[in-house]
Amino acid sequence: MGQLLGPDFPTDLGLAISGGGDSMAMLYLTHNWTREYGVRLWGVTIDHGLRAESAAEAAMVAEECATLGWPHATLRWHWDGSGNVQDAARRARLALIDRWRGNVRHVLFAHTRDDQAETVLMRLARGSGVDGLAGMRAAREIAPHAHSVLELTSQDMSGDAPPRNEVQPGYQVLRPCLDLGRAELRHYLTVLKGRCVDDPSNENTDFERVRIRKFLALLQQEGFATGVLSDTARRMARARDGLTARLVEAVRLLCSDSPLGQVIVDRDGFAALDDETRLRLLTAALRYVSGSEYRPRAASSEALLQQILSGGGGTLHGAEVLVEKTNLRILREVAAVSGDVAPLGGLWDNQWHLEGSVEPLPETAVVRALGEDGWCQIEDRAGLTVPFRGALSAPSVWLGSTLLACPVLGIGPEMCVSRHVLGRPDTGFEAFCLSH
Repeated sequence: MGQLLGPDFPTDLGLAISGGGDSMAMLYLTHNWTREYGVRLWGVTIDHGLRAESAAEAAMVAEECATLGWPHATLRWHWDGSGNVQDAARRARLALIDRWRGNVRHVLFAHTRDDQAETVLMRLARGSGVDGLAGMRAAREIAPHAHSVLELTSQDMSGDAPPRNEVQPGYQVLRPCLDLGRAELRHYLTVLKGRCVDDPSNENTDFERVRIRKFLALLQQEGFATGVLSDTARRMARARDGLTARLVEAVRLLCSDSPLGQVIVDRDGFAALDDETRLRLLTAALRYVSGSEYRPRAASSEALLQQILSGGGGTLHGAEVLVEKTNLRILREVAAVSGDVAPLGGLWDNQWHLEGSVEPLPETAVVRALGEDGWCQIEDRAGLTVPFRGALSAPSVWLGSTLLACPVLGIGPEMCVSRHVLGRPDTGFEAFCLSH
């Protein structure tokens, strides 16, 4: 905890507690030092409702937190039956915690060295590169979720929530137990005679992680110990950080930002980069302009990179790459936003706010992409520095079929325009590469 947050700890910390052996051991471990350092714990349990016993297990955690003197909340989630249940549950857990956490900026998770080893094997099976094999970070920034500002209702939550008077966008997941083995935590729990529950889904081989866990037990007989795989993740993380530094250096030298949220890259300089840095720059730019939390698949990114180096552009991940005479222009794909409409002052494309015109605009005006019909309504296009294709996805103000303004192109009355990337104010592509 000192390495993650010290020497001055925050006054409040969140603690995600499933009721299993790992998270209950972390509860007791954390309890033992919090008062000495003046830290207040807020326990939270997600009741996924996937098993009949889950409500009783959450109640057990609440009882144990009360015994130790800490507030606790149970957050309820109901799966709609679509997609991968474990991935849906993971996303729901992060989003619910964001709505619950109030002023708390750091939430502890009890992932262990064994979890790290399993993660590395799972990503290896998917053909991951350096970033994937670096495994889980001990500290990870979680982007603000769309509904994080909403209050949880009594149907969503029972128990206590931190105060909300100084809520900051996004929070950090901390994993202080990544260097501890699962057996070490369970031993600690046994010695303290702590309470826990065994989730039968941990033996359900329908889930990938359970199958990997059983496979890892076999591999350990051949020397593939969890510590070896965890050490591999640590070394890959070191390599990832070095490659990120190289990427940021390249961005600083070759890239410029655009008021349209685009990335302009010097074409000759891009071609002179090594393969890994080229690919990293491309995928970072695709994420930046589309506001995507995850990078595109490696095979798709590599195919697009080859097209670019051959002189052609292409679309991927909600973004488009235009190959111009001296530059590459990475921009939002117009097809990805063509049906997106937001009220004036609302959030368009989950990125743009347009409001506060110096000239009054009709209350019924909406924000949507410029498109070809908007381009045709611009009377003087001679002074525009953005090409036709580069302008089509620009946020614009409309009244019916009439274009009223496209402030990022200097069309119409002046307006307050701001852009957010993954829930935070856009501070440029270089800053995005550093923080993501």
